[in-house]
Amino acid sequence: MTPVEVPQPAPASRLVLFVADGLRADKLFEKQLDRAPFLKYVVMNTGSFGISRTHVPTESRPGHVALIAGFYEDVSAVTKGWKHNPVEFDSVFNESRKTWSFGSPDILPMFADGASDKHRVETFMYPPEFEDFAEKDASMLDTWVFDKVDEFFENAQKNQTTLDLLRSDKIVFFLHLLGLDTNGHAHRPYSKEYLTNIQLVDSGIKRFVENWDAFFNHDGKTAYVFTADHGMSNRGNHGDGNPDNTETPLIAWGAGIAGPDRKNAVVDSYNIDWGLDKLNRVDVNQADVAPLMSTLIGIPYPMNSVGELPLAYLNNTARYKAEASFQNARQILSQFLVKQESKRSTELYFEPFPFLLNHEALIQEIQGLIAKDLMNAAIEKSQELAKLCIEGLRYYQIYDWLFLRGMISVGYLGWIANSLLFVFKNYSGYSFGAIEEDERDRRMFRFSNTRFDQVTFGAVVFFAAFSAFMYMKQSHPNYYLYIAFLVYLWAQVFKERRFAWTLITSNLKSGAWIINFSKGALYFIGLEILVYSYFSREILTPALIVAGIVWPMLTPESFQKNNAGIVWYWRISCIGTSIFLMLPVEFDEDMRLVTLGGILILVSGIFAAYFLPLYAQAKLPASKSRSKTLNDDKAPPAVIMLQLFVIFLSIVIVNDTSSRLKAKNGLPLLNQVASWLILASCAAIPMMDSVKEGQHYLRRLVVIYLSFAPVFILLSISYEALFYFCFSQTLLSWLLMERQLYSETSEPLGNDYAVTSNAFNSDDASFRFLTTNDLRTATIFLFLINVAFFGTGNIASVASFTIDSVYRFFTVFNPFLMAALVIVKMWVPFFLLSAVFGVVSRSIRLPAFSLFLLVLSTTDVMTLNFFFLVRDDGSWLEIGTTISHFIIASSFIVFQIVLFSVGHFLVGRVLIPEVRVKKD
Repeated sequence: MTPVEVPQPAPASRLVLFVADGLRADKLFEKQLDRAPFLKYVVMNTGSFGISRTHVPTESRPGHVALIAGFYEDVSAVTKGWKHNPVEFDSVFNESRKTWSFGSPDILPMFADGASDKHRVETFMYPPEFEDFAEKDASMLDTWVFDKVDEFFENAQKNQTTLDLLRSDKIVFFLHLLGLDTNGHAHRPYSKEYLTNIQLVDSGIKRFVENWDAFFNHDGKTAYVFTADHGMSNRGNHGDGNPDNTETPLIAWGAGIAGPDRKNAVVDSYNIDWGLDKLNRVDVNQADVAPLMSTLIGIPYPMNSVGELPLAYLNNTARYKAEASFQNARQILSQFLVKQESKRSTELYFEPFPFLLNHEALIQEIQGLIAKDLMNAAIEKSQELAKLCIEGLRYYQIYDWLFLRGMISVGYLGWIANSLLFVFKNYSGYSFGAIEEDERDRRMFRFSNTRFDQVTFGAVVFFAAFSAFMYMKQSHPNYYLYIAFLVYLWAQVFKERRFAWTLITSNLKSGAWIINFSKGALYFIGLEILVYSYFSREILTPALIVAGIVWPMLTPESFQKNNAGIVWYWRISCIGTSIFLMLPVEFDEDMRLVTLGGILILVSGIFAAYFLPLYAQAKLPASKSRSKTLNDDKAPPAVIMLQLFVIFLSIVIVNDTSSRLKAKNGLPLLNQVASWLILASCAAIPMMDSVKEGQHYLRRLVVIYLSFAPVFILLSISYEALFYFCFSQTLLSWLLMERQLYSETSEPLGNDYAVTSNAFNSDDASFRFLTTNDLRTATIFLFLINVAFFGTGNIASVASFTIDSVYRFFTVFNPFLMAALVIVKMWVPFFLLSAVFGVVSRSIRLPAFSLFLLVLSTTDVMTLNFFFLVRDDGSWLEIGTTISHFIIASSFIVFQIVLFSVGHFLVGRVLIPEVRVKKD
């Protein structure tokens, strides 16, 4: 594409862009900008203001790309750490004659490295270790920027080359102010530190403007733009589409900028709350700022920009505005035409965007209106053309969506069907005795290999034909993978068509289909409830309470009578855990709750250390060399005593670290080292106390429970540790319920211990086949997974998990390490659940892999729901939420495989004694 020039002469010779990273619109504008007297003067007397609405994800990199390049970058840029460019792009800085940028090493390099001339963008950055969340006041980052600018001007007086560049036109100064973002993360956006930082930024801008104008002899040729890349939630996070994160301030003043408009005052809830209802507020999309800056200094619009020029910010003639609006539309049109030709060249039957078939006529009409001095009409037509071009770009963006969605949906259905057939054939009783072995059947099976070969041949032909079609369309390589999986899965299903038909007819003949269908329908309803829980996690509260109360009532009366203690344990633990699903996901640090949770975990560990040797029916060996025979050794295991000490130490360290950070004394080195050592021990202890044959399952579960507890304590800031305790009790009570119920409603094993050489072999006498009754166990497992997901936050929202807890380990900004620790904390309940699930499967005489496969084969029902709920229109909150839901659901298969692997590693060879049934 060829850059599109803006109208000349430009109203400004130079541009200054201030980006206050993490500044929320309301925190600046409320109370008539009383926290920022200089910016208040600008808004009231010399400039224009509005809200700049950002795009999800509300992170620093995509926000700056939208502001400076004018387009919304794909989230895949996160794989580059938000610093480097997956694909190079044009920007305002790249089109300028020279840009000087000051600020964070996390933002500045991506525009300097991506410039067509490496000398065009010059950067001045502080060291990464300056971004320390334990600092008393991170506003020193902004002070550094303003001081560095002063130093730059002092040095420029001694450098004639720099002076000549400064006095030329089309230059840009970029000041990236990170203090607000850092203080928002560390102290929250309502804290004294954050609000005081706004005052510091305001005074720094005032000082900068005074010095700048004096340097240029008050020539009035400078345009100033002040905005933010994203906002900040009350929890000190950002990333999702919440208005606190998407609504940022925009203030512009100086050369070419319109002054305050009191004739067209905007009276709405925003302006009324802020006391600005006497002024016109001009709201924009974040990408609109890029063409505004380009127009002000007369440089070509960034070639990838989709921003629409906000004319209300310009103070110029009607002709200038009309020409600028027309050129802005032409720039977007050039992208549309490139996209259209690209799509046309790859389609066998091309259906063009219908509303721009005669775009040449529309261009000529606009030019004619400008020539006739009908400027308002020309502006309307130009804005109409720009909007049509953006619609056209979207039209070609989703051109293949129907084909792609259909292909992916059929692939998901193929996976579900193939997985279920595999489960039924290998882990249910239907594969044996379902087909009478008469001569006709044997003859059909005799030629089954030929039939299978024909299916394979047909699948290959189908794949080749589709691949040729996609090759002509120049489809993305991923499309070939989609169709390959689709063809393979349905070929496998087709090969099992005889078994599937036998499965259906045998159920119909036996009359069991009504019961089985009802159970399957209830399971499907459970999956749909889980889908809804992603939008409203509170629904899991009544679901968990119903499970706690109703399930025991459906069991035999003899079971309820003989196991009243276990039943009430299950009910109380379910109700206790359900409370956390009603609690707010945004909360402040409360060390009392953290300490209480730690103490409860510690007390439960002491209880286990005392009673475990009494309860266990097998010796609890510390090594393979120890005997497996029963004995009277009642001493608490040494490993559990060690874990209790580590938990106690964690409680002490987390309280001491928190108090020191609150006092702004920084993170003590001793506490930091101790935290990392405890984290390492939490991983080392379960591995060193490795799974051994003859180890009692309760001993192993207690070791796992206590091993992960210090991690949760150190990474908790409020009720998370309490949730871990209650959730663990729910898991234990579920295990006891399943074991006792199975023992009283089925034939017991012939030996005392369900130990086999191959836990995955369904033919082994120690295991049984799956039945529809096992759908209950699978449903509870899935519900507990979602309880773990949503117990302490909304995993489907990027900003639901606070990073405050990672300050116990380090305080210098490191996004990947921070994310890693948050993920570790998030995964801890799942590891515990996976271990319990493994024991449950074996306790009810099922190969763990069978129940796991049943869950795995059906959860894509949820994925299909989220796939069709994905939106790319509406509010940023809706868009971001639906995308994150689908990503999480799509990752669920891999996640479950990891869970199964972890569970098998943790409890794969533990000793599970037969339950002793009480006799009446």
